[in-house]
Amino acid sequence: MTIRIALPLLAMIALSACNRPVPPAPDTPPEPQATELRDAIQAPIDRAKAVSDTLQQSADARAAEADRASGDTPPPSP
Repeated sequence: MTIRIALPLLAMIALSACNRPVPPAPDTPPEPQATELRDAIQAPIDRAKAVSDTLQQSADARAAEADRASGDTPPPSP
């Protein structure tokens, strides 16, 4: 009968030693974790956007130059 009492009591003591980890304080933001990977992925996207903007500006400048050269006035922008 002592084993019937001792074994569950020993199991309860062993399990009570297992505690949950303390969660981080809510006022501190979590530390970023894959910043290098995120930057490596984002860099080509940013370059492509910059190239797209440059190409659009170049196309607008060419269209404006062509309009000035032909004497046509572009339609008003909405």
